[in-house]
Amino acid sequence: MESLKNQIVSITGASSGIGAACARVFAQAGAKLILAARRQQRLEELAEELTQKFACQLHLVVLDVRSRASVELALSNLPPSWEAVDILINNAGLSRGLDKLHEGSIEDWEEMIDTNVKGLLYVTRELLPGMVSRGKGHIVNIGSIAGHQTYPGGNVYCASKAAVRVISEGLKQDLLGTPVRVSSVDPGMVETEFSEVRFHGDTSRAKNVYQGLTPLTPEDVADVVFFCVTRPPHVNISEVLLVPTDQATATLIHRRV
Repeated sequence: MESLKNQIVSITGASSGIGAACARVFAQAGAKLILAARRQQRLEELAEELTQKFACQLHLVVLDVRSRASVELALSNLPPSWEAVDILINNAGLSRGLDKLHEGSIEDWEEMIDTNVKGLLYVTRELLPGMVSRGKGHIVNIGSIAGHQTYPGGNVYCASKAAVRVISEGLKQDLLGTPVRVSSVDPGMVETEFSEVRFHGDTSRAKNVYQGLTPLTPEDVADVVFFCVTRPPHVNISEVLLVPTDQATATLIHRRV
């Protein structure tokens, strides 16, 4: 297993859910963390927790990946000791709405596309050239089962996650001949703030999504990400589709009465 001691790991969407779980796993492994998210208070609370538990080195970036100018400004002006990012986890992402396309909100579409696709591209474009020039690096894109299988009402969200899958495939081809690795980690149902965000804060509707089943946890996904990046340098885990035992496909789910 490759050691992550003092490697610089940059995580987007780090203030909650899968991003925060990844931060905890990597902090415990001795990595130096660049944590990026929109919510400054949540970032600072996480940073305090990680510092107390693991005495890890942290650099916080308050950042909305939808803004190309903000991404470029923040990541091109990292302190010199934080510039050589070894691992990028493109985790920032969301879903909005579950409407038929002809009834959907264009604002919701734009938020999903700008975050899930364009934000991933902006961050990758900023950090990947350094990895290539240094001859070392790993990109982990957090996709979704929605990128493999479309479901009713998922239209634009599924399209955005299909884009993540295709970008990951294209990136692997573009980097062939370099030591830089690319992994796509694509979860099924994970109990995070995902459904609450999708339903615009409707907590009761969000809870029903996980009713009668045992979903994945953010820690489950973080464990898989950690596995991917700690393989020997000649091993690249290109794609992992992980689902809870109660889920067979995007729509086929076992719920206990």
